[in-house]
Amino acid sequence: MKQRDYYFDNAKFILIFFVVFGHLLRTFIEDNEMVYTVYKVIYTFHMPAFIFVSGFFARCFNKKGYIMKIAKKLILPYLIFQIIYSIYYYFLYDKQSLAVDPLDPQWSLWFLLSLFFWNIMLIGFSRLNAATGIMVALALGLGIGFCGWASNYLSLSRTFVFFPLFLLGFHLKKEHVRMFTKPSFKFVAFLSFLIVFAGFYLYPDFNYKWLLGSKPYAKLEAAALSGMLIRLGYYLLCTLMVFSFLAFVPKKQYFFTSLGKNTLYVYLLHGFIVKTFQQSSVKEYFDKPETFLMLAGISLLLTIILSSRFATVVAQPLIELELSKFKIYIYRLAAIFKIYRQKILSGM
Repeated sequence: MKQRDYYFDNAKFILIFFVVFGHLLRTFIEDNEMVYTVYKVIYTFHMPAFIFVSGFFARCFNKKGYIMKIAKKLILPYLIFQIIYSIYYYFLYDKQSLAVDPLDPQWSLWFLLSLFFWNIMLIGFSRLNAATGIMVALALGLGIGFCGWASNYLSLSRTFVFFPLFLLGFHLKKEHVRMFTKPSFKFVAFLSFLIVFAGFYLYPDFNYKWLLGSKPYAKLEAAALSGMLIRLGYYLLCTLMVFSFLAFVPKKQYFFTSLGKNTLYVYLLHGFIVKTFQQSSVKEYFDKPETFLMLAGISLLLTIILSSRFATVVAQPLIELELSKFKIYIYRLAAIFKIYRQKILSGM
C-alpha cells in the first residue's frame, strides 16, 4: 500500500490554521499597526498557497465523471452553506430582510465557487503548454482588473486573479516542489519573510485589499496602468511567498498531519465562530501583544477541533452529503461495546 504523503497534509493543516488566524486578526487591523502588518504578510501566502496546492492535486480533471464529482464536492456544499450563512447573518446582524443570492458568495464561500471554475478551466488550459497557459492566465488576471463590474458576483474577480497560481500548481511536479524544501532555499525563504514583513511595516499605507483579489482597479482607487503594475507585482510577491512557505513545511508525520485531510470542514465551519467573535464584546479583551499570541493559540485549537473526527462525523451530512463517517463511528462504538460486554460476561 502506497504511503500517504505527509508533506502536503502538513501544508494544508498549517495553511488552514493561518486562514482561521487571519480571519480572527481582521477584527484588529485598524487598531494595531503590528497586527495589520502580520495580517498582510499572512495574506501574501495563505490562500495563494492553498490555491497552488489545489491545482497540484487537480490531476484527474479529464477523467470520466470528474465534473459531476467536483460539482457534488464543491457546488452542493456551496449552495447549502450559502443558505445557512445567509440565515445566520440575518440574525447576527439584525437585518431587516432575509436575502439569499446563490450567485453572490457569502464571505469565504467564494473559494468553493472559484475552485469549481478553475477545474473547469483546466479542460481548455491543459491543451496549452505550461508557459503559454500561464501567460494567458496572467493576462486574464491582469485584464479582469479593468472590468468595473467584476467583483464578488460569481467570484469572477478572484477566479481570474488567482487562476495563474492554480495553473502553476497544476503544472509543477512533486520533484519541483521538493526543490523548495532544500536547506539552501530555507535561508532565502526566511529572508523573504523578513523583507516582506519589514516592507509592510515601514510602508503601512499599502491597501491590504490588493491582496484579496476581489476588486477591480477602479474600486482600489488606482489608474488602469498603475493598477495593472501593482497586480503584476502582487503575482511576483505571492509566488515568492508561496514557495517560501513551502520551504518550511515539515515532511514527517505529526499529531496534526491526519487532520490536514479535513481542511474543507474547517474552512466552512470556522466562519460561524469568527463572525460571532467579531460581533461580541469578547474581542475587547484582545488589545495587547500577549493577547494576540493567545489568539494564535485559540486559532490552533479551533483548527484542531473543527478538523477532528467528531466534527467531521457531525458535519459530513452537510458538507459531503454522506453518512459514511457516522456509520464507521457507530460500527466502532458497537465493536467497543461488544468487547466490554464480553469481558463483563466472562467475569461473571
